[in-house]
Amino acid sequence: MGPAMTARSPSKTKKASRADTPAASSLDQLAITQLNGVGDKVAAKLSGLGILTVQDVLFHLPMRYQDRTRIRQVGTLLAGEEVMVEVEVDVSEVVIRRRRSLLCRVSDGTGSLTLRFFHFSQKQAASLARGTRIRCFSEVRKGPAGLEMVHPEYTFVRESESLPDSLTAFYPATDGVNQLMLRKLTDQALGLMEKRSPAELLPQDSEALAGYPNLATALKTVHRPPAGIDVDSLLDGSHVALQRLAIEELVAHRLGLLQQRLRRRDNQSAVIAPAGDLLERLIARLGFPLTGAQARVTAEIREGMRSASPMLRLLQGDVGAGKTVVAAAAAALCVESGMQVAIMAPTEILAEQHLLNFTEWFEPLGVEVGWLSGKLGARARRDAIEAIALGRSGIVVGTHALFQQDVEFSNLGLAIVDEQHRFGVHQRMALRNKGVAGQVPHQLIMTATPIPRTLAMTAYADLDLSVLDELPPGRTPVNTVAVESSRRGEVATRIAAAIAEGRQVYWVCTLIEESESLQAEAAEDTSLWLQESMPQVRTGLVHGRLKSQEKEQVMSLFKQCQLDLLVATTVIEVGVDVPNASLMVIENAERLGLSQLHQLRGRVGRGAAASTCILLYQAPLTKTAHERLDIMRNTNDGFVIAEKDLSLRGAGEVLGTRQTGAADFRIADLSRDADLLGVVTVLADGVLDSPAGVAALIRRWIGDERREYGAV
Repeated sequence: MGPAMTARSPSKTKKASRADTPAASSLDQLAITQLNGVGDKVAAKLSGLGILTVQDVLFHLPMRYQDRTRIRQVGTLLAGEEVMVEVEVDVSEVVIRRRRSLLCRVSDGTGSLTLRFFHFSQKQAASLARGTRIRCFSEVRKGPAGLEMVHPEYTFVRESESLPDSLTAFYPATDGVNQLMLRKLTDQALGLMEKRSPAELLPQDSEALAGYPNLATALKTVHRPPAGIDVDSLLDGSHVALQRLAIEELVAHRLGLLQQRLRRRDNQSAVIAPAGDLLERLIARLGFPLTGAQARVTAEIREGMRSASPMLRLLQGDVGAGKTVVAAAAAALCVESGMQVAIMAPTEILAEQHLLNFTEWFEPLGVEVGWLSGKLGARARRDAIEAIALGRSGIVVGTHALFQQDVEFSNLGLAIVDEQHRFGVHQRMALRNKGVAGQVPHQLIMTATPIPRTLAMTAYADLDLSVLDELPPGRTPVNTVAVESSRRGEVATRIAAAIAEGRQVYWVCTLIEESESLQAEAAEDTSLWLQESMPQVRTGLVHGRLKSQEKEQVMSLFKQCQLDLLVATTVIEVGVDVPNASLMVIENAERLGLSQLHQLRGRVGRGAAASTCILLYQAPLTKTAHERLDIMRNTNDGFVIAEKDLSLRGAGEVLGTRQTGAADFRIADLSRDADLLGVVTVLADGVLDSPAGVAALIRRWIGDERREYGAV
């Protein structure tokens, strides 16, 4: 509803400006068309930026600033600075060299510089005559005759004209919506905010907000920072005004996830409470006892599946902590209760590894393990789908093929998703929807990439968390060294020595391009070079372009010690378990993130022998690449590595935001703002009892309050 207005005769009353209209409605209900200059066409363009109301303008925040609040002396300028100068034109001329240009030599008594214009009119050239005083703003660059500004913004100096009293904000824009328009709209919205502040949706009496400005002050500071403010603190997000907004955004995000958890409780799941001994018989077949961490997490899963509400649990642990064994324990509990289990992996090679393990563990116990992947032939696929639909396959292992429309389960009770961050939200939801009518399967979501605790608590607030924080006995730390790629010959000699001692070796090839064909070519070239260098070594090759059967055959030969050296792309990142492999070489290691390097390194050190990982890099290294390699050399702890990865790459990269669908933050940064999460939890708990406040916060920061987040 728009502002209430008293009807008066238009012939006797001056028409009120829309921006001067008293805000009878709250700012989140005041349509953007209430602002001057916004008709239906402009409103349609603004909607592309998520701006529908006056409140949306206030929460459309700047991405950078320019300081036009002070005049800099020309004699103090350095190349690369963006500055405002007040100067007088000494010489103005049009020159024709490689291209026609207007050059103005200007000075202020402390120094001089050149203004260069490639696009100009005769009128403009005439206006910049000798003796004209102007104010210019631009980046200072090095030119042929000293410092210069190219196409600066400039105004003619008038008597008593003052400088701006705040920094100039730059906003995310779109076609048809430029910076000038956005600044004018923001000025109007800030004016309306003086009359009616946006609703304070956080509990203002909470001690958690002590020392932070109120919402209106924070917004005004961020949109129109006063002269002299610490600009760096605005840009890096550490300013108290931005921190106040980041707190509110994190609260909104947490509330959205908690609401999602509450909504999930309205669903029904099968109660998994077996009375038999299948789990005990499975453990006996393993040939080794569960670690204390595995036993604890198995108990947590058992308790979660006893509920009629669906369990949604994130299981994380370091490389080699035994997540697959825990998944098998969960599957045993489910199968013995008469329900089916689906195990979904993102790649054929990882899914095949699970198929081998689960077949070896379960089929001797009388449980049929099915297989479904996109590469099955038509007849094999029909048979697999029939076995699933009739319930003959108690456990079904597969890839994305598991959630295709024509796949129907007889009674799916548990969905296990491995490497969850590689699947999109809708893919995981499609598998969740494979439950019997009226029921949702329990879900166990696994990741071999440890997630920092603070990040997991915030990004996965709708999940129960289980952590395997103990490695099985016998795992030896991997010694990691960094070697420049020019020494590949020495590395080949070391490989030959290791193989002579009866050990096996991985050589991993990586490229910047995410191209299976290019990676395959790189692996093929390396394999050929190694075979020529060491003809006595039995060498195998695995990459993403091989057929599933070919990859399985090569991997089987390597596991059976019939191959000494396996050249591979990053398809072996997870799921490959060869205890006799004790040496790994990773080419172009400087191009990979910490988590991926850690996952690859985890393929060795799985037996009792001392193991080594050689990181081959191309010099020179960037500062970040140097940091990454140093971290890998200094620690084998996946959780320490995850914390470092978070600080280097940011939360979005660590979580795989593009795949997961996790919310993109406008202000907050989970790595930078980790120390705010305690405050966020307290404030979120304080808002939970107010459904209207929860909905308003989510709407303000996220939009649709029923949005599905990351792992669902």
